[in-house]
Amino acid sequence: MPELPEVETVKNTLKRLVMGKTIEYVSVLWPNIVKQPDDVEQFKLILQGQTIHDITRKGKFLLFQLDDYVLVSHLRMEGKYSVHQKTEPLTKHTHVIFSFSDDTELHYNDVRKFGTMHVFLKGEEFDQKPLNQLGPDPFDERFTFDYFYNKLKKTDRVIKSVLLDQTIVAGLGNIYVDETLFKAGVHPLKKASKLSKKEVSTIQIASIATLKEAVAQGGTTIRSYVNGQGEMGMFQQELFVYGQENRACKKCGKPIVKMKIGGRGTHLCMSCQK
Repeated sequence: MPELPEVETVKNTLKRLVMGKTIEYVSVLWPNIVKQPDDVEQFKLILQGQTIHDITRKGKFLLFQLDDYVLVSHLRMEGKYSVHQKTEPLTKHTHVIFSFSDDTELHYNDVRKFGTMHVFLKGEEFDQKPLNQLGPDPFDERFTFDYFYNKLKKTDRVIKSVLLDQTIVAGLGNIYVDETLFKAGVHPLKKASKLSKKEVSTIQIASIATLKEAVAQGGTTIRSYVNGQGEMGMFQQELFVYGQENRACKKCGKPIVKMKIGGRGTHLCMSCQK
């Protein structure tokens, strides 16, 4: 699943490709992607004639800032955007097409069809699901030590599960949680409420640093993720534990271990993360 760095990369790419373009009409080939409004024809009508003025991000969600509305898009497992000429043929997994007045199109492709789209009136997007359930992401000024420490002290869940909880920290997924905990030297099975202030501070700093580095590298290419121009992220070359099972730890040389925590594959070094 694309995580914060991948979505940030897609956002930055799409801003270069579609900002200022006006939506002439919308074609929806897989209606289940549209969640708000529940009438697909209304979804298409609302977006017709709207111009894209900006693209922002909240956690793993893309927010297309239009004249009067905000289109909120979640890529889920394998959603992708790409820009094409209107004359180009559609691929098998193209499910939503935004046709612009300049004879170009923005295609939303999704092999698994898990992606979602919501449209809200401007100013109402954060008052309703899904955005009203999100906590701050690590780049948000609200992600302070006090906020983070107080949230962790209130739960006996293991830290791996807490960091994956989007209501506490938005944008972190399996890859970057594993990498963050390795850099912080914290075992993923340690209970969040038992972490010291120093450990919490180290995790907070490591999460921000890991995500910043991943954004600079264009994200991580795991399986089929690419950005809006079909370019692969390069952060996979910098991974310390994720996907490194049985390989030597880059810090101590001991083998990286993989286990299941909360149903999620979790990678760690048993030596560096006591």
